[in-house]
Amino acid sequence: MSEKTPDGYMKNALGHLVPRANVREQDLMRDEVARNLATQASALNQALSEFKKKALGDMADLIKIAGERYEVTLGGKKGNVSISSYDGKYKVQRSVADRIQFTEEIEAAKALINQCIARWSEGANDNIRAIVDRAFSKDTKGQIKTSAVLDLMRLEIDDAEWKRAMEAIRDSIQTTGTAIYVRVYERIGDSDQYKAIPLDLAAV
Repeated sequence: MSEKTPDGYMKNALGHLVPRANVREQDLMRDEVARNLATQASALNQALSEFKKKALGDMADLIKIAGERYEVTLGGKKGNVSISSYDGKYKVQRSVADRIQFTEEIEAAKALINQCIARWSEGANDNIRAIVDRAFSKDTKGQIKTSAVLDLMRLEIDDAEWKRAMEAIRDSIQTTGTAIYVRVYERIGDSDQYKAIPLDLAAV
């Protein structure tokens, strides 16, 4: 339990108490803006959490009712479901995806790929190496980017060593759990195309 800051004082980033009268006006304004935005962000996070919980609950109820009525199991092997409004304007999808990580065998795959690049003719080296370097680069948490590595497996390269590398990647894939996503779409005009309704800050 954190101690309450005494009246007339502010706690700095080092945990020291500083008389409020000694804090610069610019620092006070920055503090106020940061706190207000953080408070709003926390409320939005809670609202998104509640929306996801409600969406999954509503869809589960709908699936259960339909299943009981027709005596069938809905949702498919992984529980992926798509529902639409009566006029087709809106579509909501529930999708379940595996969470995966790579074992130490990914290092063998990288070594094999580098051997391929070294052996191939100069013409393709720079381009292929850029693709490989990007695939094996790590994110801010020090984790290899899953989608980038899996993209390598989609490359059609007729080379025995490359195929061994792809086999090493497949062997290195380890499922660690599942993630459930809720995505909402809106139809574009009268077309059969839909656009996602963004639910993340980067997309709005």
